[in-house]
Amino acid sequence: QVQLVESGGGSVQTGGSLRLSCAASGLTISAYAMAWFRQAPGKGREGVATIKEGGGNIYYADSVKGRFTISRDNTENTVYLQMNSLLPEDTGMYYCAAAALRSSWPPQPWHVAYWGQGTQVTVSS
Repeated sequence: QVQLVESGGGSVQTGGSLRLSCAASGLTISAYAMAWFRQAPGKGREGVATIKEGGGNIYYADSVKGRFTISRDNTENTVYLQMNSLLPEDTGMYYCAAAALRSSWPPQPWHVAYWGQGTQVTVSS
């Protein structure tokens, strides 16, 4: 079975940092653009960051530019999201995703082939 397992979420105060990890199994991430999405309470799922297979092409949502960094280690089959200078509006469930082959750039939720189950990030004032 394909599994994308997120970890590293937690509760931090404004200005804090978290590093999310997405460990993949049953899937070789080198074949996929990988992405992080998040869903805040009462809102839809939105793209946060995407990284192409080779790692050279990266997308960030405007809201996280300069604060978040997506990276991948294809050897370890793991994707990361370093989140710095966290803000309350960053609160939400963060999901790792493998983009479908025919996805747009950046991929939208309906372009995702595989989803992780999410890890909660809570940022308090």
